[in-house]
Amino acid sequence: MWSIQDIRDHLRALGANERHEQRVLRLWTQAKPQNSGRRPLESFMPTTVRDALPSLSDTLAGLATLREQHPAQDGSARLLVGLNDGQTVESVLLPRDGLCVSSQVGCAVGCVFCMTGREGLIRQVGSAEIVAQVALARILRPVKKVVFMGMGEPSHNLDQVMEAIDLLGTVGNIGHKNLVFSTVGDERVFARLPQGRVKPALALSLHSTRADLRAQLLPRAPRFDPQDLVEAGEAYARATGYPIQYQWTLIEGVNDSEEEIEGIVRLLQGKYALMNMIPYNAVPDLPYARPSWERAAEIARTLHQRGVLTKLRQSAGQDVDGGCGQLRARDVQRVQPVKIAIAGLKLATPTAP
Repeated sequence: MWSIQDIRDHLRALGANERHEQRVLRLWTQAKPQNSGRRPLESFMPTTVRDALPSLSDTLAGLATLREQHPAQDGSARLLVGLNDGQTVESVLLPRDGLCVSSQVGCAVGCVFCMTGREGLIRQVGSAEIVAQVALARILRPVKKVVFMGMGEPSHNLDQVMEAIDLLGTVGNIGHKNLVFSTVGDERVFARLPQGRVKPALALSLHSTRADLRAQLLPRAPRFDPQDLVEAGEAYARATGYPIQYQWTLIEGVNDSEEEIEGIVRLLQGKYALMNMIPYNAVPDLPYARPSWERAAEIARTLHQRGVLTKLRQSAGQDVDGGCGQLRARDVQRVQPVKIAIAGLKLATPTAP
């Protein structure tokens, strides 16, 4: 697991100072060659650092490599990204120059409707690996917004995520409100985010206004009562000047009732908030269904009319079976039979007499 601090330490060991570090990191995060700055390298960078740049560039490029790309009709593209230890995560190129990145391999929260949560947490993704997903995406198309809504729960990898956000919001040239930290809710988030040099926008996964149902849907999330979660979100919104984005995965027969609509109005009416209503992206083998678009539109319209700013959003990549975790799951399923076959061949290899 590589962190941004590891890169800084490596450069310092080669004789770089802070200005040299910032140039290397800026060009990397913006997916530009290391010899493309306004000043020639020879004019100010130590020879030891210059000589090491080709090798370092190769190392940084290897932190996140494109394994698969699945373009969708909505302008998005789901990417299966290989990390340098052989693990994979998913990134999503979004319409209008956005990118969704992963902060963990797997996830410990275990949301019952999510493929990622089925395999649990495998490992953390380092801050450099997070930024590498952005650098990789910028080779493919412009990226002006980064949302931490991919695989993993960012609050469970808080140090690495905050280090990545700090870099992206400075030399990475991404506006602070265009960095979106998405979480199920954790007290550490509300304490830590206001202290950062870069203060990201905040998205809170609500999914239900009933504490008991939310606990069933997010079985290992902190036991935040929805009312308390909204109050904490409102305080952050007022402190930063960015509205809170509440995420609601709309599941037929689960959280699409009139009771839930009334609950949303009670919690969010008059708040500095935006409700993102996202019809469920169906996952094979999971017993949940996507409601009709007409029903989803009716709910969004009702909420909007009653004073809750609501946007009905498509989950990116519907036509490529791109629900979060599905690309990785398919990749793992392909790899496992190969490993088993290789193991079988090894077992069957005769020994010398």
